[in-house]
Amino acid sequence: MALPSSGLWRRVLARPRRPWALVAGLLLAGAAPTSAQQRLTSFVDPFIGTGGHGHVFIGANVPFGAVQLGPQQIFKGWDWCSGYHYSDSLLTGFSHTHLSGTGASDLGDVLIMPYTGALKTDKGQQKAPHQGYLSRYSHQREVARPGYYAVTLDDYGIRAELTSTARVGLHRYTFPKGSQPARIIIDLKEGISDKATDTELRQVDAQTFVGHRFSHGWANHQQLFFAIKVSAPAPEFALFNEAQALGGKTGQGPAVKGVLSWAQAPAAPLLLKVGISPVSTDNALANIQAELPGWDFAAVQKAADGQWEQELGKIAIESPDPVVRRIFYTSLYHAWFAPALFNDANRDYRGTDGKIYPRAAFNNYSIYSLWDTYRTEHSLFTLAQPERVPDMMQAMLAIGRQQGKLPIWHLMGNETNTMVGYSAAPVLAEAYLKGTPGLDGRQVLAALEVSSTRDDEGTQYVKTLGFIPADKENESVAKAMEYAIDDWSIAQVAKKLGDKEAYDTYSKRAKYYQKYFDPKTRFMRGVTSEGKYQLPFNPFQSIHRMNPYTEGNAWQYTWLVPHDVPGLIQLFGSEAAFVEKLDSLFVVQGSLGESASPDISGLIGMYAHGNEPSHATTYLYAYAGQQWKTAAKVRQVLREMYLDKPDGISGNEDCGQMSAWYIMSAMGFYPVSPSSLAYVLGSPVVNKATIRLPQGKTFVMEALNNSPQNLYIQSATLNGKPYANTYLLHRDVVAGGKLQLTMGSQPNKTFGAAAANRPKDVY
Repeated sequence: MALPSSGLWRRVLARPRRPWALVAGLLLAGAAPTSAQQRLTSFVDPFIGTGGHGHVFIGANVPFGAVQLGPQQIFKGWDWCSGYHYSDSLLTGFSHTHLSGTGASDLGDVLIMPYTGALKTDKGQQKAPHQGYLSRYSHQREVARPGYYAVTLDDYGIRAELTSTARVGLHRYTFPKGSQPARIIIDLKEGISDKATDTELRQVDAQTFVGHRFSHGWANHQQLFFAIKVSAPAPEFALFNEAQALGGKTGQGPAVKGVLSWAQAPAAPLLLKVGISPVSTDNALANIQAELPGWDFAAVQKAADGQWEQELGKIAIESPDPVVRRIFYTSLYHAWFAPALFNDANRDYRGTDGKIYPRAAFNNYSIYSLWDTYRTEHSLFTLAQPERVPDMMQAMLAIGRQQGKLPIWHLMGNETNTMVGYSAAPVLAEAYLKGTPGLDGRQVLAALEVSSTRDDEGTQYVKTLGFIPADKENESVAKAMEYAIDDWSIAQVAKKLGDKEAYDTYSKRAKYYQKYFDPKTRFMRGVTSEGKYQLPFNPFQSIHRMNPYTEGNAWQYTWLVPHDVPGLIQLFGSEAAFVEKLDSLFVVQGSLGESASPDISGLIGMYAHGNEPSHATTYLYAYAGQQWKTAAKVRQVLREMYLDKPDGISGNEDCGQMSAWYIMSAMGFYPVSPSSLAYVLGSPVVNKATIRLPQGKTFVMEALNNSPQNLYIQSATLNGKPYANTYLLHRDVVAGGKLQLTMGSQPNKTFGAAAANRPKDVY
């Protein structure tokens, strides 16, 4: 997902040319397992996705933690959305909130930077670094692993180390011995790309500082409160607004900065504990007391590593290929970043209405990239994070009550309204239909109906005309296709509740996608208010004005019907015509045009794996009885679009969605239509995957004779019995059991060819 705007956002950087092999060696990520006890965290390579267009966060955090503490660079455009890009060589400091893999930037709150020498309050500039406090660094002296990040600041010789708990970041700075003054700046002006609007820093005592940073960016009105504890009091503390010195112990303004100074570098490392809160400085202090009362850096680091080990262990895989293990567990690591906690240790949180909700009955979450994550990641959560799903869903329902609609792209208590569709619908529907505890069906349906009957973003035309006119509404086709998916999921909730009226209404709306299909060109096209197809039309390009697509073109959007693939096949007239067109998608070549979105990436022909609307497309062959073609295309994507290097993700990570696709596909089954409660079989790249389910159950996928050459399913058994279907039911997975696939080098074209064995919706 991206925000198309200026050339700054559109720039495409050259691939980094860094001594990556040295870093990989430091991380011990390339070695084959030496024993069954090798820690899963050793397979994680956090640098994957920090180059190219991956935009992933790198730093120290715990699974789904509110604090994501990591390095920050000077923002230079789209590829710096997380605050860090592998091609860079300058650091401005370490901040406590980040996004991972998004196509827009924000956060970077409470920037802290250690330095030596003359007092400086400005970070400096890329072309004139010595004018500020920033520093050069080298990847050879940079280490990252789950829950830990370290780097040497070359201009000062300072070793900076970071670790964290859920709501508290812990810094350890080791200064070089010498007579130069040692300093630490707390810079509340600096964020990744947002603008600070109101900042405050106050010294409470010799070792305690509190304050807030309010800012405007992608999140229109972000409010973050913090508390800082320093392991040793600073002899001198100075406050500034920009470069203007302030007297006293409290500074407030748009750009407050505080500098702690020691005449000589302390002999022992300096530690800082930084607690954050969406509610108050008192709660930030309480978070420190609750989660990190001591100063044992090694213990905190070990605990963070332990949390990651436990969460990575939700899925155990076997593969003789160290690259597969490295990519799989790094993907699982990335998938556990978001949504992120957005409450305090006592469960206080600030709602999207600005009100404080004390002692909530659930853990509140934010950072919902739903247009991306509804397609795979939330399905992965229902399998491997079922204990967190109830709170995530309650948080989404609470957001809906507070802002009058379910979240679209929710960020730190703000609705950004980014991307098309009401994509909370399939997520909530899937959770309810899968029996997530604590979800009241009537409450869920009511919330879904509110979001789907608003009079904005083209929904007014859906209600009155049954289609969205391309000359009245931008991104008309993309919106309509997403709404059809969303409406179908709402219909399934109504069906389970026995609400026939709602079921009929939303089932009808779910078919509206058919109105955009042009039988002559066999593409989904914009339709004007006069009922004519929008002109000019080029399936490779998007019309510059009143663009009917979102980050894509007709080649990609024609297949966005995961909820009704049989209906899409009927529009083509025959299975043969459908397959012929689908085949052409992966080989056709054409110019995307100068105004093409940079998200149209990871291309195989016109299939764009780097952006989410394409993510189910490889699996559509199975619906036409040709599962073997799905197997071949899935293996190609797994092999070509996921690599174990910084530029290893073919598009924006998007809060875990790109990684979730890899995880599910590597295990051999994928949720084409999440609310259908079925998974379509692909081609597993791992030899064995074991999902650890609640109550001690496990579901095992085992691929016999598996290899890069043996990528086609020859036959299958489920719990020891022959299994002829090319789909797998969710209920069979969560019941525990074993799916065994026998693989071969040539297609078994009869597997799944019969209509009775093709993917379908089964409840």
